[in-house]
Amino acid sequence: MTGPSLEDLLATLRVVSIPMRVTFRGVTEREVALLEGPAGWGEFGPFLEYAPPEAGRWLAAAVEAAWSGWPDPLRLSVPVNATVPAVAPEAVPGVLQRFPGTTTAKVKVAERGQSTEDDVCRVAAVRDAMGPHARVRVDANGAWDVATATDVLGRLATHDIEYAEQPCASVEELRDLRLALARKGIDIPVAADESIRKAEDPMRVRDLDAADLIVIKAAPLGGVRRALEIVEECGLPAVVSSALDTSVGMAAGVALAAALPRLDHACGLGTVALLAGDVTTDSLIPVDGELPVHRVVADPDLLDRHAAAPDRVRWWRDRLTAAWEHA
Repeated sequence: MTGPSLEDLLATLRVVSIPMRVTFRGVTEREVALLEGPAGWGEFGPFLEYAPPEAGRWLAAAVEAAWSGWPDPLRLSVPVNATVPAVAPEAVPGVLQRFPGTTTAKVKVAERGQSTEDDVCRVAAVRDAMGPHARVRVDANGAWDVATATDVLGRLATHDIEYAEQPCASVEELRDLRLALARKGIDIPVAADESIRKAEDPMRVRDLDAADLIVIKAAPLGGVRRALEIVEECGLPAVVSSALDTSVGMAAGVALAAALPRLDHACGLGTVALLAGDVTTDSLIPVDGELPVHRVVADPDLLDRHAAAPDRVRWWRDRLTAAWEHA
């Protein structure tokens, strides 16, 4: 099957804007573009600040979903984690209620304008709410330097942290942090996220021994097949995660998790629960802590209900056109 032309993509483009239940990474309204092709629906939703070269990988993933489809699954469902934004401790139980049956939580830390004490209290609230047997992981989005990461993770270690996701920005810092944690006897594995999905050479994480595991996302890596290639080449355990996707975009992450030969960790694929709406009546919301593996079909009425304003549609058409050169 030949791929689509730019005109094919623009002809099927639908842009939606969906409110968030809680602010996440500063986002209060999630805008994405949807494409329909012979294999089904795909989602093009790079965050607004991403430049065309990076957005091109997201477009490649959307084209793969809508025009090529995905590899056959190796499992029928995938376990997911709850995602706790940088909320106050008293808001934690309400967030966790949106993820029924989950036994793992990812907690956002290092939020701009907040303190280390805010992070510690939030993680403690998650541990208290979920109990001693749950898995609790933290995500700093590369905000700490090595010294700060060592200090904060040392304070968080009492809450039995499964791993710290991208605690520092650079691969070299991740390597140095692993050494610093080992010297201090702080047993918290380090996971690389941005150092994989935003890197020109994601294999530097492997080559510098900078992480214990990697976080992979279908859209930022250019699609399910490309993500599977990176996992195989890197040789480290992988955790599948996602951006703030609608169920159409989330289906790609589920397809990736379903196709992994090895899946040892709950996946960060439950964030549809953070949206105050969706584009399908068959939302990918966790049930008993798991998501089913299947395609998602956008509902015309919901596309109309959440349709973005005309000026935003024009903006996304221009953005898709710019990204097309890099897809």
